Amino acid sequence: MILWLHPFAGISGDMLLGALLDLGAPLDEVRAAVASTGLPGWRLEARTVLKRGISATKAEVAVTDTATARPARVLLDHIDRARPQRAARTAAAAVTAIAEAEARLHGADPAEVHLHEIGGLDTVVDTVGAAAALDLLGVQEVVSAPPTLGRTTVATAHGRLPAPAPATLALLAGVPVTGADIAAETVTPTGAALLRTVAAGYGPPPAMVPVRTGYGAGTRDLPDRPNVLQAVLGEPVGAGGGGAEEPLVVLETNVDDATGEELAHAVAAALEGGAVDAWTSPIVMKKGRPAHTVHALCRPGRAAEVEALLLRHTGSLGMRRISVGRVALPRRTTTVDVGGHPVRVKHGPWHAKPEYDDAARAARALGLPLRTVVRRALARSAAEDGAAPPGTAGPGPDPGPG
Repeated sequence: MILWLHPFAGISGDMLLGALLDLGAPLDEVRAAVASTGLPGWRLEARTVLKRGISATKAEVAVTDTATARPARVLLDHIDRARPQRAARTAAAAVTAIAEAEARLHGADPAEVHLHEIGGLDTVVDTVGAAAALDLLGVQEVVSAPPTLGRTTVATAHGRLPAPAPATLALLAGVPVTGADIAAETVTPTGAALLRTVAAGYGPPPAMVPVRTGYGAGTRDLPDRPNVLQAVLGEPVGAGGGGAEEPLVVLETNVDDATGEELAHAVAAALEGGAVDAWTSPIVMKKGRPAHTVHALCRPGRAAEVEALLLRHTGSLGMRRISVGRVALPRRTTTVDVGGHPVRVKHGPWHAKPEYDDAARAARALGLPLRTVVRRALARSAAEDGAAPPGTAGPGPDPGPG
């Protein structure tokens, strides 16, 4: 199944959980996943509310220990016990992303960094509950529209800070966003972390056949829109491996006066601006001048924005637009554990590949070659799917670093 999220009023952990419950994730089984963490003194209820004429599900989380500050490792200790393991890995990846963002901001160890406003035990319920609900709904791919950011300030342990909070913005690095004149914190750190962990892309709905639509309610009432997260669950088109064709646009410009660093920056800017892919290729221009063509593959609705970014960052005076069709095979993303580090693995009909950034991060932390981490991630993934990867005798236990 494919899940498309439309966070036009923002996203938080409880809004995502509410939307998934509204889509039909069984509440009792979500509760069972949270209970498997051993978390004491919690309660999860689902209540139907009306937000500006839209019926939505409000996920209400209560904990008896209302402290909102504790080390990240305390939350992770509970999350690591969660079952199913896929839900534990997804939730752990989200909380780890929060801890790493906070650690960078405060110059601390991610495992020991003290989470303040997001260190409450309700974060365990939100993250494990949402991860379990995704698993129960059979979601294999998540795509999201750019989340909407409001503007306000929030009270924190460090005084009043602008919202989006610094940790939220750190978690949204590389994610396309949009703004609205809403005097509220529309995207929370937990919402941003879950989005970063589960979303495989950002943009309009992918090719799919919608099956159900759900709405997760936020707490506030907004002046100009219903405070809900829209979620659409659909069947992939061409799910037998044949793929589905979608119209795209290739943007191209020739550049002969940019350094390698400037070209790399332009490619990164195109990807951050919503391009499906971006790359450069070497060419020879008139008078034998060596140069490069900068390419960006975009959905039609993002072409103008990506084109403006490329023109700005390359200094080029023109851009070519070429209409193309792309066959997109169904894919899904799972997360496996390699030596205590989460590594996402992207699966297609015929091949699986670990995400480079995750594998490289784990390799640095474990002091292992990248190829070793990639091999272990594939072995773990294959073991969970019930088959050994090609060229291996089976994964066996992870021997850890060394």
